[in-house]
Amino acid sequence: MPSKRTARIAALTVAAVCSTVSAVVLTAPAHADTVHIHDIQGTTRVSPFAGQKVTDVTGVVTGVRTYGSSKGFWFQDPDADADPATSEGVFVFTSSAPKVAVGDKVTVTGTVSEYVPGGASTGNQSLTEITKPTVTVVSAGNAVPAATVVDADSVPDAYTADGDPAAGGSVNALPLRPAEYALDLYESLEGMNVQVSDVRVVTATDPYAELWVTVKPHEHADRRGGTVYGSYTSQNTGRLQIQSLGAAADFPTANVGDELAGTTAGPLDYNQYGGYTLVAGKLGTLDKGGLERETTDAQGRKELAVATYNVENLDPGDTTFAAHASAIVNNLQSPDIVSLEEIQDDNGAKNDGTVSAELTMRKLVDAIAAAGGPSYEWRSIDPVDLADGGEPGGNIRQVFLFNPERVSFTDRAGGDATTAVGVTKERGKAALTVSPGRIDPASDAWKSSRKPLAGEFVFRGKTVFVIANHFASKGGDQSLHGQFQPPVRSSETQRHLQATAVNSFVKDILATQKNADVVALGDINDFEFSGTAELLEGDGELWSAIKSLPRSERYTYDYQGNSQVLDQILVSPSIRKGCDLEYDSVHINSEFSDQISDHDPQVLRFKP
Repeated sequence: MPSKRTARIAALTVAAVCSTVSAVVLTAPAHADTVHIHDIQGTTRVSPFAGQKVTDVTGVVTGVRTYGSSKGFWFQDPDADADPATSEGVFVFTSSAPKVAVGDKVTVTGTVSEYVPGGASTGNQSLTEITKPTVTVVSAGNAVPAATVVDADSVPDAYTADGDPAAGGSVNALPLRPAEYALDLYESLEGMNVQVSDVRVVTATDPYAELWVTVKPHEHADRRGGTVYGSYTSQNTGRLQIQSLGAAADFPTANVGDELAGTTAGPLDYNQYGGYTLVAGKLGTLDKGGLERETTDAQGRKELAVATYNVENLDPGDTTFAAHASAIVNNLQSPDIVSLEEIQDDNGAKNDGTVSAELTMRKLVDAIAAAGGPSYEWRSIDPVDLADGGEPGGNIRQVFLFNPERVSFTDRAGGDATTAVGVTKERGKAALTVSPGRIDPASDAWKSSRKPLAGEFVFRGKTVFVIANHFASKGGDQSLHGQFQPPVRSSETQRHLQATAVNSFVKDILATQKNADVVALGDINDFEFSGTAELLEGDGELWSAIKSLPRSERYTYDYQGNSQVLDQILVSPSIRKGCDLEYDSVHINSEFSDQISDHDPQVLRFKP
């Protein structure tokens, strides 16, 4: 996944900024004498008045946004119609700080626009707005329309209807059925004053003063308070993003499992970074759940502990080395082998041709030793400058850390950024032609992406082949909340090629030595139930060991209210059949607001 920090342009530019590029302009019906907000919103996702000027639309102001690039206000008609599919509220984009207050009765004249946050190419739904407004305050101090309750009873279990094939899979023109589909319910409330009560936090507060809650406390709940995403066909419909109309400094700093006690209320917005969002004028009180970071068990003398840990663009200028070192030593119990992902070069994102990560790694291993851990050694291959994707100039790569007191690395000369590692036979057993080496680095499967790093280790006289991976990100996929349903996962194409290439390499090892111990691990950037995982597993050459955990414990990453798997450790049949395999997803980051990485490390213990 792209970093949640770097994927954002700014915290509060997520809603409507009217532009000709992102506005949907449709042929509108003839102007009616009296237009109400529910007439503007209509019974589908696109207003029947899009592109048309409306005059003297009446309502009461329910929320005012004075910050960011989406300044404006929401107003709502207190005299609702009888159709549950039509929203009674709408956002008015003013571009500058609006001169209205909550409780003002206003009339608005302006142009109806359908704005697509992020632009039409994202596939996001559109937000109905009134733009270029002339606003008249009729009176002040009026009662605000009562907030509509959003809870487990009101939100349907079904997420959305499939889109219209004739419209490329878009749901835009489908009649809203708010009693049947969660996305339709939220759309029918777009712009209205809504409320949730006593809701559990399922994604921690991020640097942009937002968090996610669930209004369905029993929906795919995990034991630590999150909501597990376990299938493409079983969406978590109770998820809802929370922002605030108040000062960012006053926004609660919450972890997963905390609760917003009492009432949280405000207008229901739609934005690029999460879809439907309750922008609170009133926030519930934070009730801390006391979530603690996990610590895995230490490996036994005869057990090999192998881990994967995405350290999120680590470079020498970062301040997180001591924290990462403590996590490796204390929470992960000093694994024998660690596959590190997102190790940057020696000057980070500075784009000057530097590719060495010697300084980055020396600083990390020194910090580990200072934290009381082993004197780790490392192996890696510097990439070709700017060839492996990630943050421009950072030259991220995978690195093997290993504890030489417990395991040895078999160095075989010749590995470099462009030389492909192969499999040969030595004394009747499989061996790598170079170690460390990269799998088929010239293949299009790895274009602008990290090439897998293969290495040969020996533990208690037994050879173990380890393949460190960091597959292509999910960037470019259509959103779960978007207008195209089911969403197109275009990024899968490259990951499928990558999974096929890694599986093919493992097949070569197993064809040479049927009982070889092989571990393929890393940031796979895909779910354990995905097509990517299926291709990696192949016909049994590998098996994703996170599937040894109960479904409610399978997650390594928390994104938009979904606790999900991105990081995996896969093993060959000889390891799986050993019956002594122990897997642990060590939750130290993804559930916390003060995370040092957005990924949780994974640890596998087994006896080769």
